[in-house]
Amino acid sequence: MARLVLKFGGTSVADVPRIQNVARLVKREVDAGNEVAVVVSAMSGETNKLVGWCREIAILHDAREYDTVVAAGEQVTAGLLALALQEIGVNARSWLGWQIPLATDDTHASARIEHIDTREIVARFAQGQVAVIAGFQGLGSDRRITTLGRGGSDTSAVALAAAMKAERCDIYTDVDGVYTTDPRIVDKARKLDKITYEEMLEMASSGAKVLQIRSVEMAMKHRVRVQVLSSFTAAPGTLVVDEDEIVEQELVSGIAYSRDEAKITLVKVADRPGVAAGLFGPLADANINVDMIVQNVSEDGSSTDITFTVARADLERAQKLLEDKRDAIAYREMRFDPKVAKISVIGVGMRSHAGVAARMFQALSEKGINIQVISTSEIKISVLIAADYTELAVRALHTAYGLDAA
Repeated sequence: MARLVLKFGGTSVADVPRIQNVARLVKREVDAGNEVAVVVSAMSGETNKLVGWCREIAILHDAREYDTVVAAGEQVTAGLLALALQEIGVNARSWLGWQIPLATDDTHASARIEHIDTREIVARFAQGQVAVIAGFQGLGSDRRITTLGRGGSDTSAVALAAAMKAERCDIYTDVDGVYTTDPRIVDKARKLDKITYEEMLEMASSGAKVLQIRSVEMAMKHRVRVQVLSSFTAAPGTLVVDEDEIVEQELVSGIAYSRDEAKITLVKVADRPGVAAGLFGPLADANINVDMIVQNVSEDGSSTDITFTVARADLERAQKLLEDKRDAIAYREMRFDPKVAKISVIGVGMRSHAGVAARMFQALSEKGINIQVISTSEIKISVLIAADYTELAVRALHTAYGLDAA
């Protein structure tokens, strides 16, 4: 007997027939003798509808009331799934965040989990009961409903798995695992049997949409084994595990890409102490995340050009902020380009192999793809290129690193 947390995303619970399908998947685990907690998202499209209603009533809305509204989607799904389980003979009840309770801070719309009391849920396991839990939501210290931000149901599931010391957290989606790259672009992409936490985190932060970044961070911190698999096929999924569980490391595990990038260049910035802080500090204060950064100092050392990337959705806000700060930052000209893409090569095998970057640059050069910005970490190399070359670059690198399926 094992203790499992199963998480089902919006596409898995999009309508009543799919919820009934999820109930059958849960029953399969119960019939195998496992203790099961299920975390559910809102039905596909419901959260967007609820958010839209909030914005229609008030653009600058009270975040506490916003959380009350948008948390309703998961509540509906949890109740429906509990009913579907009862209909097929499974003892089940629904739990909302405040009933567990799943305690968070008071940062409404993007709360962080502080503590989860799973004692009552675990006690119900002894009675053969399945806990169906509304993901994405918790309870703040002010006794009001909070939400964890987009993708928060993944985070809820991993946090619950850690709190109740589950053997594994299975995250069911509309894909059957983690692939070496997007199979919609590369038809020879391979599904990975296992991937390390570090690799999955880099892939998630580099554009792969399989798992939410915060959930991977939490899984890595608490060493929760996570399996990504499909609600719609019986195929085995991909395990996200500690590096020690993978016997032989691949040089490169995957190629990720993101088209949600925009490039900003400030030309002729005075090269003096405090300039970078004066530039990036206000961006951070405005919650504008800066990713790749490169600096080119002029020949005489008096000025520098600073190029960096932000999320494309933040480009207009970043431009306005930098225009307002032009005198303080003292730059001559601002240039921007929203038509760029970030391509990343990821693999823990990079730690012990030389020449990984050279192979990347050579493969892109052979396809006539110009590299605009480069950034690296211990297990990742990312480059910024023109967005028009995204698919060509992904295919070229997938082949160059020997990732194509035979």
